[in-house]
Amino acid sequence: MTMTRLDPTAARIRSLEAEIEALAAELEAAKDEIKRSMIDAGEETLTGTGWTASWKTVTSSRLDTAALKKALPEVYETFSKATTTSRFCIR
Repeated sequence: MTMTRLDPTAARIRSLEAEIEALAAELEAAKDEIKRSMIDAGEETLTGTGWTASWKTVTSSRLDTAALKKALPEVYETFSKATTTSRFCIR
């Protein structure tokens, strides 16, 4: 079904997504500048006027589901559950 009346809305969504991507890149560049300063200072925490930045190594543990499925498929099947979601996409 063609819905040309929604063309401006779809165009606005695409424009906003492009703006978000550009802002995300700008944000990462700003974060990288602070991270470089932290590396240069040899510090995990920097403080300025009204802000504090910390950059620390964090170790986490996650279940390797692919390895579990391969090694113990019956256990994987017993404890896995299907989820249903909706995905919205404009191309």
